[in-house]
Amino acid sequence: MKIVPIGDKVVVKRLEREGKTSGGIVLPDAAKDKPSEGRVLSVGQGRLLVTGERAAPQVAEGDRVLFSTWSGTEIKIDGTELLIMSEDEILAIVG
Repeated sequence: MKIVPIGDKVVVKRLEREGKTSGGIVLPDAAKDKPSEGRVLSVGQGRLLVTGERAAPQVAEGDRVLFSTWSGTEIKIDGTELLIMSEDEILAIVG
């Protein structure tokens, strides 16, 4: 199933964090923070401006992005956990 966001919304899939520290200690699931990095799966048409035109989105499908830990709304589609968030909630694109 494909999700098509509207307006300035973006669909992101979280990227899993490494389950091991730099020192080699394996972390249990309860000790891990939610990842704040993800891959953009789909992008809306862009933010609606006062003039009635749409601003082009700054992110594109496939971009690797950073966002705050509690950004977006979590949904589950076909057993996959996804986030729908406003483009404003994205902090940076990782190049």
